[in-house]
Amino acid sequence: SVFFSFGLCITHSSLPQISWVFFSQQLCLLLGSALGGIFKRTLAQSLWALFTSTLAISLVFAVIPFCQDVKVLALVMALAGLAMGCIDTVANMQLVRIYQKDSAIFLQLPVPMAVLFLLSKERLLTCYAQRRPLLLSADELALETRPSEKEDTSLSSKFQPHSGHEDLFSCCQRKNFQGAPCTFFTIHITAALVLFMTDGMTGAYSAFVYSYAVEKPLSVGHKVAGYLPSLFWGFITLGRLISIPVSSRMRPATMVFINLVGVVVTFLVLLIFSYNVIFLFVGTASLGLFLSSTFPSMLAYTEDILQYRGCATTVLVTGAGIGEMALQMLVGLIFQAQGSYSFLVCGVIFGCLAFTFYVLLLFSHRMHPGLPSGRQRITFYTRGGKWSRGERL
Repeated sequence: SVFFSFGLCITHSSLPQISWVFFSQQLCLLLGSALGGIFKRTLAQSLWALFTSTLAISLVFAVIPFCQDVKVLALVMALAGLAMGCIDTVANMQLVRIYQKDSAIFLQLPVPMAVLFLLSKERLLTCYAQRRPLLLSADELALETRPSEKEDTSLSSKFQPHSGHEDLFSCCQRKNFQGAPCTFFTIHITAALVLFMTDGMTGAYSAFVYSYAVEKPLSVGHKVAGYLPSLFWGFITLGRLISIPVSSRMRPATMVFINLVGVVVTFLVLLIFSYNVIFLFVGTASLGLFLSSTFPSMLAYTEDILQYRGCATTVLVTGAGIGEMALQMLVGLIFQAQGSYSFLVCGVIFGCLAFTFYVLLLFSHRMHPGLPSGRQRITFYTRGGKWSRGERL
């Protein structure tokens, strides 16, 4: 965000031009999120995709200060969006696949930390070359639990576990959904809608809080208002770090509930005290904390509901990307047409919608048929095929 803002200052862009640059970056972020699942087939492909995307983002940051034309900046930011979207999908997908029920802790890591964590585990970083890898070996691509053969004929045969975690286009194939209950679809949809709202709020707030602060009635100075986006992202990072120990002691569903309630309450307080600059800074920090762990907690919760069988990671990352792109444009249009006060009204509406969709998700969870308990088969997928052994839980 800092390098992006610096690039906009260099190009002396107008507000419509800035909007198009935002749009190009968010659109390619969406495409990268949808296409990131292509690299999930092997762990090696995923890790090299993460390495390449991270390198591409580093090169983009190095090029931004030299972008004198807004069209060049839009193209460069579009490339960064593709790489960021790919990292979001691949990193989250691999963390969920490897750690499953324990993934909530690792999903709270900021994406660069998660990428370095995965690369170091596979000894793809030179500083870890002498360490023994703790993840799966090169011949073991996945480890997952499956019901026994008798249970396969009833539930597991309806939607196979290895059909999940595909890219957006592969997981939407009709054969993957044959016999699936309707709650299987509602869980995907409602969870994606929650992140559509929350990630959209994150992008919209960070993009327009400066413009809101310098407009009447607050009329904050430009220098002081410039601290607000930094404060917002700083508390998002702080919230992620705080959520690492918290997620080991609290269920993801509870964390999402607290976050959404906190977001709605914060926007209401900002709306009531819309003339107070101190409340704006405190509310900005509060929003950063509550929005920080919403995405990883929601992802961990949804994957746990579906018992790592669905397309939750790809669908949720794609839904979040669409929300971040669409709501920024919507808020920008309303802000220009209705004035600065509409900025907080939009936040209250989006927060209430996110909470409503989350209640629908909880209801769908209660209605969703879980796996029957008993004997399960642990299956190892290797380059030479697969073998399994039975294990009683």
